[in-house]
Amino acid sequence: MKTEPEAGGRVVSLEARAGLPLGVGEGGRLVFAGGLPEVTPQPRTLGEMRSVLYNQTASGPAVFYLMYRGLGWPADAESLAQDHLRLDVTVLAPGLVGGEYVKTSGHYHPLLPHPLLPHPLLPHPLLPHATAAPRTYPELYQVLSGRAHYLLQMPSPAGPPGAIADVVVVEAGPGDALYVPPGYGHVTINPGPEPLVMLNIVEATFASEHGPYLQSHGAAYYEIEEQGRAYFVANGHYHDPPKPRLAPPTTLSALGLRDGVALYTQLARKPRDFAFLAHPLADGPVL
Repeated sequence: MKTEPEAGGRVVSLEARAGLPLGVGEGGRLVFAGGLPEVTPQPRTLGEMRSVLYNQTASGPAVFYLMYRGLGWPADAESLAQDHLRLDVTVLAPGLVGGEYVKTSGHYHPLLPHPLLPHPLLPHPLLPHATAAPRTYPELYQVLSGRAHYLLQMPSPAGPPGAIADVVVVEAGPGDALYVPPGYGHVTINPGPEPLVMLNIVEATFASEHGPYLQSHGAAYYEIEEQGRAYFVANGHYHDPPKPRLAPPTTLSALGLRDGVALYTQLARKPRDFAFLAHPLADGPVL
């Protein structure tokens, strides 16, 4: 990939991991090269994030992150649409806001519109058993540049409203992937000194549900840095959430995908390999 430096800085190529001629400038914006159609990002601003912050009056970057929806080559668009799949890229700014690392607002995925049933075209090593119980859509992430802490939480079906049964932290660096199983909400945190760039592949038509996070003023925990030390602080709007536990990143081969091959390359060549994201059969792997 050849990119021209932005006014005021260099451009770092993301092409090897992204499978698309993309770069990221020092300002955190994507640079599109090689004739790849440009996508206008949707910003998430400080004002929009205040209700989910540890310190809601703190100052911070005007834009927390940029969301680029539906990236790819026009020649691949029809096949991806037929399989109800979409590839996005999100860029999170670095820094602290009232002692808290910059993060996404957090969201859950909606329930599938029908019970999960066996599908003869969708055998999958991590989704071997169908169930009649409704579930939410899963999602697949991969870090292209920077560092990520993924904070996942599972609501408790037996507890009071807002109760949490499980909290998981996954640390991820460049090339690492994360499969978000059905049922989990998630927040992405940027604990590093540079922009965090990550792609995600998801069912193309659903709308993320931010309401539970907004109502509870964030996830069950906030990640804080103080005097160079990072730690998690429980969100008092949740009733006694379990302590976060650490889980490893997802191995792509465990999902029936190829390790070391850019996800967009695999998606464009064989979108049916990602059909478990649009038509999940069961809960997926245990984190």
